[in-house]
Amino acid sequence: MSQAVSPLAPKRYPRMPDVEGVRIATAEAGIKYRGRRDLMVMVFDEGTEVSGVFTRSRCPSAPVEFCRANLPGGRARILVVNSGNANAFTGRKGREATAMTAAAAARAAGASESTVFLASTGVIGEPLEAGKFAHLLDGMVARAMPHGWEEAARAIMTTDTYPKYLTATARLGEAEVVINGIAKGAGMIAPDMATMLSFVATDAPIAAPVLQALLSRGTQPSFNAITVDSDTSTSDTLMLFATGKAAQRGAPRITDVRDPRLVPFRRALNRLLKQLALQVVRDGEGARKQVEVTVTGAKSSRSAKRIALAIANSPLVKTAIAGEDANWGRVVMAVGKAGEPAERDRLAIWFGDIRVAHEGERDPDYSEEQASAYMRREEIAIRVDLGLGRGRATVWTCDLTKEYVAINGDYRS
Repeated sequence: MSQAVSPLAPKRYPRMPDVEGVRIATAEAGIKYRGRRDLMVMVFDEGTEVSGVFTRSRCPSAPVEFCRANLPGGRARILVVNSGNANAFTGRKGREATAMTAAAAARAAGASESTVFLASTGVIGEPLEAGKFAHLLDGMVARAMPHGWEEAARAIMTTDTYPKYLTATARLGEAEVVINGIAKGAGMIAPDMATMLSFVATDAPIAAPVLQALLSRGTQPSFNAITVDSDTSTSDTLMLFATGKAAQRGAPRITDVRDPRLVPFRRALNRLLKQLALQVVRDGEGARKQVEVTVTGAKSSRSAKRIALAIANSPLVKTAIAGEDANWGRVVMAVGKAGEPAERDRLAIWFGDIRVAHEGERDPDYSEEQASAYMRREEIAIRVDLGLGRGRATVWTCDLTKEYVAINGDYRS
């Protein structure tokens, strides 16, 4: 079903620069969708290094298993992504589809299959017919161009209502390097190591082990701090590619994650990951509001994050926000069910700057009119202080509307 663009979609999009050493092409393969591009390739110059984080679902897709097998090699020459079919829970047929795709991709790129990476997104349990698109890869590689980031972001969409793409720059030594990223995701979002799909590329000369450390750390406060519906995808894939081409402009090669010259790059990468993650939240299926949940005063940061996710994943909290109801009782419920240390009579709750509850009861200065006015905003902030320690965490989610049910009620039809 066709969805209207989310009201939380970006008002402006960045102009995406080229990343030297990366070429992109998209095609219409008719895997599920008609009249739109649903296949994307990124072709990387020789010497490109790679890192990745993937779903911790115990039912991973065939492409996730394929990528995990190739990742230790640390080198990438081509990425192939399809939308409309997740190639998950597809057994032997799924493995055969990845094998066929990988062989065709390797031939097209003139590279080893160990440098091929794959990702699929869409319906789970339906066999992916690689024969529908494997023959297209030769032509796609031949016509791939350095531009095309927006088209790439559109080609990997499923129930997304808008493409998600961002760019950043950073100093590395005396040179400026580029970081471009795309993402997709709107439903089945409670990432566990990554988002639904996200691909980031840079021209920085950074060794694969350093890329892996940066990505693993950067995922925690970004993609692993968002939730739309508490459901972790079988296909979660986040990959970072580094072509090294900026070395020709004087950028130093980084082989140690503790290298102080890496600091500006790390900060820029983390900002880009967080903003991509927020774009996923803002496109949550049927979403009308972005919600930030911050928990402070917990026994530990881990405890704080578990409580924050309990709040952010609660259908009752999310539907109250959709109804613009400052129902702090549902927040209390979510704190209590999280299974983490909490003391009712120390609890304080804020909606924005409005303290609605204090020391285990409604705040004496609470104003229903003021709280209701705040809840009409597009961006809502909930803060809970437990009064027990110094642990804190922030996660992001969206409201839960009847449109979410409509979208998912006929997803396969």
